[in-house]
Amino acid sequence: MNAIAATAGPDPVAEAKLAALRRTKALATGALVLCVAVFLAARSLEGRYPLLGFVAAFAEAATIGGLADWYAVVALFKRPLGLPIPHTAIIPENQERIADNLGRFIETNFLAAEPVREKLKEVDYAALVSDWLSDRERAGRLSRFVARLLPQMLTAVEGSGLRDFVTQRITAEVEKVPVAPLAAELLASVTADRKHQRLFDELLGVLGRFLSDEAALAALRDKIRAELPTLFNMFRADAFLVKRIVASAAALLEEAKADPDHALRAEFDRFVLGFVEQLRTSPDFAARAEKLKHDLLARPELANLAAGMWKSLRTFVEEDIASPHSRSREHLTGMFVAVGRHLAEDERIRADMNRGVVVALASFVETQKKGVSTFIADQVKRWDVLQMTRLIELNVGRDLQFIRFNGMLIGGAVGLLLHVAERVLLSN
Repeated sequence: MNAIAATAGPDPVAEAKLAALRRTKALATGALVLCVAVFLAARSLEGRYPLLGFVAAFAEAATIGGLADWYAVVALFKRPLGLPIPHTAIIPENQERIADNLGRFIETNFLAAEPVREKLKEVDYAALVSDWLSDRERAGRLSRFVARLLPQMLTAVEGSGLRDFVTQRITAEVEKVPVAPLAAELLASVTADRKHQRLFDELLGVLGRFLSDEAALAALRDKIRAELPTLFNMFRADAFLVKRIVASAAALLEEAKADPDHALRAEFDRFVLGFVEQLRTSPDFAARAEKLKHDLLARPELANLAAGMWKSLRTFVEEDIASPHSRSREHLTGMFVAVGRHLAEDERIRADMNRGVVVALASFVETQKKGVSTFIADQVKRWDVLQMTRLIELNVGRDLQFIRFNGMLIGGAVGLLLHVAERVLLSN
């Protein structure tokens, strides 16, 4: 037994429809029998009571109209009295044609592009998403679901070769980027407001610490002693020279520190600006920078570094998700709530999102409507003929029975008018 039989089974609504159909059928049949009885009685008494001829004419025509409409209604669902009359049992005999026409009708009238788009536009999808995400409890459930998928996603990425592909693509894109002009632009942005002078200050500090370090001074003294003639060493000139050099250098460094327009600073400016200009324009510098970049990208340590970073990322994700106080889940929850609130506040984004959803759903319906039509037609074709006929009769049969009443009334009225016309004509 299929879905139709199940629908027409113990369903209270179906039982009520069936009871109403039976009552209406009984009333229509009773009215037809009454018409026949009235006709016979009126015709038999017409000789004694001539006015009964009008009643007989009405009843006769009503009987004919009722029988004709009974035949028409019955012929829709089965063969009247079981006789093999052509063009009867219309619904059972034309199940496949009805199924195909029903599928095409739904495809053409219900799944047409414009009505579908207009119907889809009635829904504010962005508002639904915003309301759903703004609830922290729901956002938390979503974050837990996403967090459970993360290890599987990482495994899928590793197994699919996507990680190696992305690494190769990034390396290829980096290969295309000229290093020297890029470095020149970065340094130019630093030198625009003399930020490089902070580096110069650091260099001054390093030199100052070097000159105050005893070990460094001893090394400097040994170097000077090795370079001086023996006569100078006999008179301990190295100590004197070291002291003079250190004192002069320290004084120079202090002056440079205190004076923002010191000559050393100006010289450093010229050096940096010259270096930037050479990076920007010099083919030699560009070639050296490119060689350095290629050598760096070719280093196996770089590939090992990427693999190590990936492994560390995966370990962190797996351990964090397993923790009852996962930071990843907390951040995801906060992100989802923030997205929901931002959607609620930004009408432009909501409008863009709604338009995108409408286009996507309308395109999906447009591409699938032929399949929907075929699916409906195939389902109707698989229905049991008897059960399908009963289902249709159950839902529209009661209204069809009123056609029988109307046939009797209209037929009787026409018959009465014809009888009146006959009498008028014969009387003349």
